[in-house]
Amino acid sequence: MNVLDPSAIRAALQDSPDVRPRDLAASLGLSEGQLVAATVGQTAERIDAQPDQLMPKLCGLGDVMALTRNESAVHERTGSYDEWHPGSHAAMILGPEIDLRIFPQHWVHGFAIRRPAGDNGPTRSIQVFDATGLAVHKVYPRAGTDLEAWDRMIDALSLGDVSDRLDVAPAPAPEGARSQPAKADALREEWRRMTDTHQFLRLVSKLKMNRLGAYRIAGSPFARPLAPDAVNSALVQVAEAGAPIMLFVGNQGCIQIHSGTIETLKPMGPWQNVLDPRFNLHLRKDRIAEAWLVQKPTKRGMALSVEAFDGDGELILQVFGLRKSDADYSAAFANIAETLPIAEVAV
Repeated sequence: MNVLDPSAIRAALQDSPDVRPRDLAASLGLSEGQLVAATVGQTAERIDAQPDQLMPKLCGLGDVMALTRNESAVHERTGSYDEWHPGSHAAMILGPEIDLRIFPQHWVHGFAIRRPAGDNGPTRSIQVFDATGLAVHKVYPRAGTDLEAWDRMIDALSLGDVSDRLDVAPAPAPEGARSQPAKADALREEWRRMTDTHQFLRLVSKLKMNRLGAYRIAGSPFARPLAPDAVNSALVQVAEAGAPIMLFVGNQGCIQIHSGTIETLKPMGPWQNVLDPRFNLHLRKDRIAEAWLVQKPTKRGMALSVEAFDGDGELILQVFGLRKSDADYSAAFANIAETLPIAEVAV
C-alpha cells in the first residue's frame, strides 16, 4: 500500500476506527498531520494556524478543553481562553485555567475537524501541527462551548485550500544532553546570580549547553539526579497532601500549565493518569529515563522543580510548587521534593 496516497490513508482510517490517530500514523510511517490532511474535504478543513489569528477567536468560545502533548505526556485542561498576549517569538494565554506559552513559528498547519455524530472520538476539534506534521496543540468543545461562535470561527479562519496532501519537513534528530564541562564553574556562578527562572535557558544557551546538559554538570545544590520513579512518587504525594503545584507539559510549539491541586490518580499499565474534572494528565512512566531535582534562585526565593526526561534527552514534564500573587505554596511542595529517592548512580 502506498501510504502517502490520501485514498490509502483514508482506507486505513476506515479499517482502524479504534486506533488513536497518532498511533495509526506512526504505524503507516506518516506524521499525524498527514493523516489529518488526508481527510480534507471530508471531515477536515484547512484553517489559518497562526496564533495571532486563532487565539483571539478561541477567546470567545467559553468553556473548552485544551490539549498539549509530547511523546511521553498528555496535558488536558478545561477552561476558557483568556488574556491573549501576542508576540512574534513567544506569546501567551494567561487565563486562570488555560495557561499557555506559545512559540508561533511552529504553528504551521491548522485544521478544523468535524466528524458525524456517532463516529468514534470527539465530533469537533481544532488541531495545529508544526512543519514536520507533529501535533502542537488541540482544542475540543465541552458542554459550555458556544458552538455557534465555534462555527463562525471556522468560517473566518478557513483557507479555502482543499488539498488532501501535506508536505512535511523531516523531523530533526533528538539533541540529547549538551554540556561544556570546562564551563561548569561559569555555569554555577551565573546560576547563583539568577533572579528569575526564565533566565535559565538564555544562560545555558550562552554557554553552548542545553537544559539537561547543564543539569548533568552543575552538581548539588543546583541539580540533583533522582530515581526515575521519583516523578510518579512526587505526583502521588502531591495528591495525598493536597499541595498546589504548577505542572508543565510542552513541545517545541506550545507549553501548557496546570496550576492547582491534583486529586484522582489512576495508574493503568505504563501510564499514570490524573483524572480530575477539569484537568487530566497521562504520563508514560516507563519513558522516564532521567529525573532531576532542580533549584533556581528568584527574587521571591528559591524555585524548586522536579523534572523528567526521556531516553533521547527530551523534556517530558516539570512540576513546581505553586506561587501566586496572594499565596506561596512552594514550601509544601519542597517538603515532598526533598524526600524523593535519589538516583543510585549519578548520570
